[in-house]
Amino acid sequence: MLELLDLAGSVVTLDAMHCQKETAKRIVAAEADYILTVKGNQGNLANRLLELFLEYGEQRYRAEGLRKHVTVETSRGREECREYYAIAVPDEPLFADWSGIKSIGMIFRVRDDGDVRHSEATYFISSLPPKVIMLSRRIRDHWKIENSEHYILDVTFSEDRSRIRAGSSPEISAAFRRMALNILQQDTTVKDSIRGKRLRAGWDETVLDAIYAGFNMV
Repeated sequence: MLELLDLAGSVVTLDAMHCQKETAKRIVAAEADYILTVKGNQGNLANRLLELFLEYGEQRYRAEGLRKHVTVETSRGREECREYYAIAVPDEPLFADWSGIKSIGMIFRVRDDGDVRHSEATYFISSLPPKVIMLSRRIRDHWKIENSEHYILDVTFSEDRSRIRAGSSPEISAAFRRMALNILQQDTTVKDSIRGKRLRAGWDETVLDAIYAGFNMV
């Protein structure tokens, strides 16, 4: 898919599933930048980022070159504080194979939900310089889109209740759901909600054909 898109000058933000060396290489080759979330599927990288930010924490996050940005948001009565940290990528062999990498970072989130406090730390790598405010805005935009998409996929497509489990079937079915959602979101032939468009397309093949034809003309 990356090869089909004109990415020049863009910033590609991807979740941990797509944190792969080949993906980073293709994005940089397309003259674009990336921000990739790092989790357990990249075990050595994730462990090293954890070690580094524990070391920075022991220094009260005052390491040379480490930048910090804090945001606080209140939504539906819940307050969430996010601390963003970014620093130039260390000169270590572990990072050398990641094409174009310039910075590493951590987001520490604390959310108060009534009397319960939730906290989580996530890590990322990027081909962008360690300008923490700029990085935080890109990451936040990614989460806004992802949260909105996940809500629609769960409510309209019942993704969380899917019983598809075997082999690569969950990934394939998820890709088809997202493709269908993208087509319905771009459609202008039917004036209805995503749920309504989906139902009408299932009931009437002429509606389905019109939606699909409109998408092909985009």
